Amino acid sequence: MNLAALASVIPASAAAAVGFEQLSVANGAAPPLVVGVWYPTDAPARAQPLGAFVQTVADRGPVTGETLPLIVMSHGTGGGFDGHYDTALALAEAGFVVASVSHTGDTFDDQSRTLFVWERPAQIHRLIDYMLGEWPAHARIDPARVGVFGFSAGGFTALVAAGGAPDLSLTAAHARAHPDYFDAQLVQRASPAARDQVQAMIAAGPSVWTHDARIKAAVVAAPALGYVFGREGLKDVTVPVQLWRAEDDHILPHPDYAEAVRLALPRPPEFHLVANADHFDFLAPCSDLLRQFAPQICVSRPGFDRTAFHQDFNQQVVRFFSQTLR
Repeated sequence: MNLAALASVIPASAAAAVGFEQLSVANGAAPPLVVGVWYPTDAPARAQPLGAFVQTVADRGPVTGETLPLIVMSHGTGGGFDGHYDTALALAEAGFVVASVSHTGDTFDDQSRTLFVWERPAQIHRLIDYMLGEWPAHARIDPARVGVFGFSAGGFTALVAAGGAPDLSLTAAHARAHPDYFDAQLVQRASPAARDQVQAMIAAGPSVWTHDARIKAAVVAAPALGYVFGREGLKDVTVPVQLWRAEDDHILPHPDYAEAVRLALPRPPEFHLVANADHFDFLAPCSDLLRQFAPQICVSRPGFDRTAFHQDFNQQVVRFFSQTLR
């Protein structure tokens, strides 16, 4: 049974807590941003396909509530706006508006711009602009209550958007020391033109990085490129940070990524070490369809229950943003 057929046989609930819409957001001369938005609503919900998942939402139901906090989400390399849909649902159920972007050229179906990580924070900045000024229900959002959530390359993105200034010149030596690491492999597979553009951006220095002072709190899970910051690079990230590390992360091994960020943040983060977890366990629990088409992101270590973990993970994320964005 395909997803559309599955959705048609699941009964609608009597009332929905969460509305959803998929948007195309103009982004200057660049391609429009594909964005998913979850928000509180009183409209009736129905199970509906979302990529490889099924979620129970009110499609384009009216937004309810006033002075709502906003969370913007940034996914990992080769992901998409739906990769953390369960966390978005939990936040929307708790009264947040959640806007998650598919980063242009770094999605599951287009990885032509994966190395161009400086474009990611700029897209987050554009998304916040849109949600606070152009989204039809923007008047219901409190512009003083904005947070960012990021996983993997999205964790790097969140740190930069919150004020971080990475030094990408450090990646070359790191790749020579660890040629088997995921980030080194990305560079090796990239075209010469893409590598040349990265070098040009490194030469341009800090001016290429987009920060957004409207961000007041950040949740960062398994951040990529953690070693490129150091204390100097993170000295301006003074907002509260909830930082997560998977104990057995085979994509971003300890201690060069999450641990490097933990030690360099000027304000000690709320830190969570997830025992027996691997990198992709921060993604939403896999559907049968996703296991079929992307089995590599659906495999957990023996004894690890991703579904049970996400129940706690989502509760902790909601609690943290609720406390820091009061």
